[in-house]
Amino acid sequence: MDTQRIKFVTNRPWLNDESPSKPAPVIRTLPDWYRKADRFAINPMTQKPWEMPDGSGKVPTWKACPAIFDIMGSGYVYRTPCDIEFTENAAGTIQAKVLDPKNKDFLQERMAMPQFVPPNGYHEKHFAWWADWAVELPEGYSALYTQPFNRFELPFLTTSGIIDNDHVHLPGTMPFYIQKGFTGILPAGTPYAQILPFKREHWESEVQSSLPPEEMTAKNVENSAKYRKPDGGIYQKEVWERRKYE
Repeated sequence: MDTQRIKFVTNRPWLNDESPSKPAPVIRTLPDWYRKADRFAINPMTQKPWEMPDGSGKVPTWKACPAIFDIMGSGYVYRTPCDIEFTENAAGTIQAKVLDPKNKDFLQERMAMPQFVPPNGYHEKHFAWWADWAVELPEGYSALYTQPFNRFELPFLTTSGIIDNDHVHLPGTMPFYIQKGFTGILPAGTPYAQILPFKREHWESEVQSSLPPEEMTAKNVENSAKYRKPDGGIYQKEVWERRKYE
């Protein structure tokens, strides 16, 4: 597999390798709830992994799913450069304050976007991250910018977009919404956007008519026998192709 290079460039002279906002491979920022989760279901009586009734192996949990690991470990992250405080006034309007004056331009306050439907459970008033870093990619590559995948514990929701970063190398803004009921400090170094580079390609779609019932049943039996084994890991060992993000 070919190795491509992503370059992060900042126009803020005080940012360096020690900055909490320094972009990083997302796999280095996996949350504790993911890292500490059990790969196999635990019997609360014995505190040992559950065994299948037929003795064929241990019962896997979502932690054993390579698809979840793959999406959460792919690409890079932007992180907040300093602490940010969110409060509500007497009218229930959300407000934000960047606690380091040097980074005051990092966050913008915005009013509702007409005809853009805000996510349920979030304030309609929203803000925007002003990224400290710009991305440069090789010719023919773009980047997806989005909320860190599966990070539902974060009290904000960053909107998604795609930029052709082989041609555009400027820091930009990313609108985000704050969850209703959240007030307090969002600490420096919090991942706020996941960046996934990809090669631009044209695609054609094909819709296949349904398979005969007996053929579909045979495929399901074959897939279950191979990929649904109790201990899991077959997909990761025999099918999945690891990508490196450094």
